[in-house]
Amino acid sequence: MPTQETDAGPGLGSAAKQVAEHASSIARLEIELASLELKKKLAALGLGIGLLVGALLVAVYGIGFLFATIAAALATFLPVWLSLLVVTLFLFVVTGALGVIGLKKVQRGTPPVPKQAIDEAKLTTQALKRNGNR
Repeated sequence: MPTQETDAGPGLGSAAKQVAEHASSIARLEIELASLELKKKLAALGLGIGLLVGALLVAVYGIGFLFATIAAALATFLPVWLSLLVVTLFLFVVTGALGVIGLKKVQRGTPPVPKQAIDEAKLTTQALKRNGNR
């Protein structure tokens, strides 16, 4: 003769085990999400810093060409100085472009916090506190 306990299906212990397993897998997935998000932001940060270093290097060469232009202009008022000035202006345009792109990359990578993973963890915590109730 079946008893009430056997008719009810899995017991409380089994349900608690399933809840613990689900919570554990949710936590692992959130840690993985945070890791992926941090890697993405750090890559953008590294690229941005690299571009800013490139911009600084080009700016140094630009300053060198600016002084060469001034020297050529003072030495003679021939078209040589004009060509040097064009090169100098081109280098500064490149510097500006690299600087703007680098700043955008740095802004995209900062702060290096896994915002999406944190938001997801908060939502999961709220859902667990509600205990399935809406």
